[in-house]
Amino acid sequence: MANVTELFGSMVFDDRKMQERLPRTTYKSLKKTVKNGEPLDISVANAVANAMKDWAVEMGCTHYTHWFQPMTGVTAEKHDSFIYPTDDGRIIMEFSGKELIKGEPDASSFPSGGIRATFEARGYTTWDPTSPAFIRDKTLYIPTAFCSYTGEVLDKKTPLLRSMERLSDVAVQVLHLLGKNDVTRVTTTVGPEQEYFLIDKTMYDKRPDLIYTGRTLFGAPAPKGQELEDHYFGSIKTRVSAFMNDLDEELWKLGVFAKTKHNEVAPSQHELAPIFETSNIATDHNELTMEVMKKVAEKHGLVCLLHEKPFAGVNGSGKHNNWSISTNTGENLLDPGKSPETNLQFQLILAAVVKAVHEYQDLLRLTVASAGNDHRLGANEAPPAIISMYLGDDLGALVESIVNGTEYKRSDGSDMLTKVNVLPDFKKDSSDRNRTSPFAFTGNKFEFRALGSSLNIACPNYMLNTIVAEELSEFYEEMKASSDIESTVKEIVRKTLTEHKNIIFNGDNYSDEWVAEAEKRGLCNYRSLPEAMQHYVDRKNIDLFEKNGILNEAEIRARYEIELEHYSKQIRIEALTMVDMAEKNIAPAVISFVKEMTDAALAKKQLLPGASVFAETQLVEELSNELEAFVKKTAELKEAAAGVKAISDSLEQATYCRESVFVLMNELRALGDSMEQKTSAKYWPYPSYGELLFGV
Repeated sequence: MANVTELFGSMVFDDRKMQERLPRTTYKSLKKTVKNGEPLDISVANAVANAMKDWAVEMGCTHYTHWFQPMTGVTAEKHDSFIYPTDDGRIIMEFSGKELIKGEPDASSFPSGGIRATFEARGYTTWDPTSPAFIRDKTLYIPTAFCSYTGEVLDKKTPLLRSMERLSDVAVQVLHLLGKNDVTRVTTTVGPEQEYFLIDKTMYDKRPDLIYTGRTLFGAPAPKGQELEDHYFGSIKTRVSAFMNDLDEELWKLGVFAKTKHNEVAPSQHELAPIFETSNIATDHNELTMEVMKKVAEKHGLVCLLHEKPFAGVNGSGKHNNWSISTNTGENLLDPGKSPETNLQFQLILAAVVKAVHEYQDLLRLTVASAGNDHRLGANEAPPAIISMYLGDDLGALVESIVNGTEYKRSDGSDMLTKVNVLPDFKKDSSDRNRTSPFAFTGNKFEFRALGSSLNIACPNYMLNTIVAEELSEFYEEMKASSDIESTVKEIVRKTLTEHKNIIFNGDNYSDEWVAEAEKRGLCNYRSLPEAMQHYVDRKNIDLFEKNGILNEAEIRARYEIELEHYSKQIRIEALTMVDMAEKNIAPAVISFVKEMTDAALAKKQLLPGASVFAETQLVEELSNELEAFVKKTAELKEAAAGVKAISDSLEQATYCRESVFVLMNELRALGDSMEQKTSAKYWPYPSYGELLFGV
């Protein structure tokens, strides 16, 4: 491997390359656009496009693509070559500012939630200069936003960029009232920890459920799972280590700050954690990371699974969204400092976050809802479906002191004594961590732990940015009318924390007691996507997005329709895949095995008259009864799946999928998994959990 410092960003048109290749005035103008959000002049775009093209061609590129994030859950790209014909029948390599700024993919086949008719095909991609272009597979990738011909937002990037601008504008106003007049911009930063599974490609190719749905729809537990806890942070297997090394190298070339890698709890499960970046770039880089993971895995004869629950009975995969707020002067607004009891600025920001999470808990819940993530939320491997906040002992005590008007006492920060001479003693952290909390304060940031592993992090982050901006804007209106800012801020903080402390919970979020307590506190407990998603179009939420200029009502309702429709399609595909596996392979395999056992019992009776055939008879009887129930349940599921399309209302359809189709799927799976445990491996048509989870 090349020197890491030379390798890093070698495939990115980054700041250093722009300085080298752009005229000084052009570079300064572009930096103002990136740093301060100023409009981009076409002459600047032309100069950037030419420099970008020259660099890309020198690096071996023949094509460019506008890389965008439609409402499909994956990224999209259309490749165009740089070639232009000349009068003498030859070609030149050209790329203009117009081509850099605007692309035109066909929008008719991307989800629009009814905003666009199928015959209305035109859509536009527009360059996002805040996220650097990069090279993959001899193609220049240009991060872009995506909208319809009539201007409606059709992607996940645009609301995120708008929310970042909105939060910055409001936060700067608030900070100016607090005397921080040197602050001109506030930025949210994110560090998304990415979990994933690696399995052998030959095993994957034998599992139609993994191919079509990303998860195993049948599969009896292996004799060993994660109960010994020996995989977590364990020694990394040779094949996996080779994959991780290649992955790091590929990501570093693309400017992704891949920092930490380790084994996760479940067998064959792993994690990659990056360093913090601005929310927009972190989102682009996380999408890129997931794509690169899959491609690098192929080179090693592996498949990277990003489904939230690919295997029943072992932990699924999430994505911890570490979210923070910083100023252009380098100050972290979520850093309590050494004396949080006197840090009014921190208290104000904390109060805004607490109020935001409490008032808009429904939005935070629905933004992490998906068919895959519904398997995790509420299980003892991920935060529950109930949104709450963990502040830890110190901040919890601070909140209580503010609410009750009592003296604040923080932890003593005592030494941890190792009691081993050769080991150094060290200061313990001010608070423990709470891995059961969906939204936990972890020192100078909040960790939103409820995200699913395949989720585009733009969604939860534009929600977070928007709801915090809304609360800060309310605080600002109170503050600007005050003649005594300090007293006003203290009263805002006291009143806010008093009214919204019900969202704060530092205990065990997995306990049954918490479910009952949360209900008493008036907290939401939406267990599935249909339950949560219907609140997207609540009036208060529509008003929130419209007031803050993030999305209009038509765009919100379109996203509501898209998410519900996508959920129903996923459940239906899973159901039809189960039916296919059951009818074509599982039922015939069990019938063949039952016949062999029956023939063996008859042969035994003939050969050894009077010999017991109890074992054979018992097994045949058990399997025959289960098989009969299995065939009937398969027919029920087939009929239920066929009924999905008959329901026109998207919410009714999604609810039907959850309450009818999904229930039948679980019942069919239970029968199939029971038969797998009784059927000879020679007959069972699919690789077992043991082979899948321990085959790398």
